[in-house]
Amino acid sequence: MTINNSIDSLLEPFQHFGVNLGLTRIKKLLADLDNPQQQVPIIHVAGTNGKGSVCAYLSSILTAAGYRVGRYISPHLVDWTERICLNEQPIASEALISVLQEIKAKIDPNSESPTQFEVITAAAWLYFAQSQVDLAVMEVGLGGRLDATNVCDRPLVSVITSISKEHWQRLGPTVADIAGEKAGILKQDCPAVIGILPPEAQTVVQQRIKTLNCPAVWIEPATETKPGWAKYQDIQYPLPLLGQVQLINSAIAVATCQILQQQGWQIPQTAIVEGMKKTRWLGRLQWTTWQNRSLLIDGAHNPAAAIVLRQYVDTLNQPVIWIMGILSTKDHEDILQALLRPQDELHLVPVPDHSTAEPQELATLAQKICPQLKQCQTYSDLFIALQTVWDNTSDSKRLVILCGSLYLLGYFLQYSR
Repeated sequence: MTINNSIDSLLEPFQHFGVNLGLTRIKKLLADLDNPQQQVPIIHVAGTNGKGSVCAYLSSILTAAGYRVGRYISPHLVDWTERICLNEQPIASEALISVLQEIKAKIDPNSESPTQFEVITAAAWLYFAQSQVDLAVMEVGLGGRLDATNVCDRPLVSVITSISKEHWQRLGPTVADIAGEKAGILKQDCPAVIGILPPEAQTVVQQRIKTLNCPAVWIEPATETKPGWAKYQDIQYPLPLLGQVQLINSAIAVATCQILQQQGWQIPQTAIVEGMKKTRWLGRLQWTTWQNRSLLIDGAHNPAAAIVLRQYVDTLNQPVIWIMGILSTKDHEDILQALLRPQDELHLVPVPDHSTAEPQELATLAQKICPQLKQCQTYSDLFIALQTVWDNTSDSKRLVILCGSLYLLGYFLQYSR
């Protein structure tokens, strides 16, 4: 059995408990582990989109400032170890196995079992405590109020990057409902940094901030000073991540660092510049290659993310070939509406090992939304679609984009290495 299989075998028994929001199980599990979360100062990051980019910026900047920095994100693209990082380096597989075994030994078989997400979240808390991190950047998994990361009463800063309609089946049918769940990470008297929100979400968050007396900073986007550079207030920095949305995401990260500076953390401007420069974030507007040809990959797994991707694509002014797979639980109509334009090509595939939307059903919907598609095909597997596109596209000026699901990108990255 390989090491990665060992990790899977430790986590797999918890998979069938599914998504089950609530704090009772995670609090009991952490208490049985002597509450490692109480040893870890955190920056807590929620939001519909932008969480990962903001976590990546903050982790990179704080590492550049000389701190010992944990980072916890989800989901992973290829390997479980991506979720738990120390100073930008994924946890060693052996170390993850060790903390998972320690956790498994503490789980009472006669009590309600923790979910898989709760177990891997507990692993992050335990690893960060054992590694004696100076602070950790913790990304919310789903929602906020009842998410397994929401177990600290005194975060250094609480961040809400954006709010739009996603996971409405679990978080509530309206943007205001979703905002209420995400605002659940805000804590009494603790600073908050808030991105640009739709009015109905802003109202909810403002009321929560007022109730909890949170010193809050509402972010305006940074300005682009020249290609690849941005400025927020008086700080100019490189911006390696692509897309206009990074003007707001990077501003959120810088504002968060400014609050930490006010708290006494030593984060010189040189660390902000260096940290921004070194930031990497897989699977979000990322250029890669397959069979020696350029390929743009992006999650675009909800309508807001799809809009961001289309905005970037429009700046390139090239004909587009989409290779796309979407989960069954996602808002298919709004995602396709955001992405598709007349004369685009669309090649639809299933998302392996997940609850996938049927490619043929997506094809029917896509042709209804955009009847002027140049081509619309379905396939049984991503790599069959890729090979077909490569074999039939002699025009190197056509832009090929793989998108629709982070799990689909993970499948591509795992088997294209």
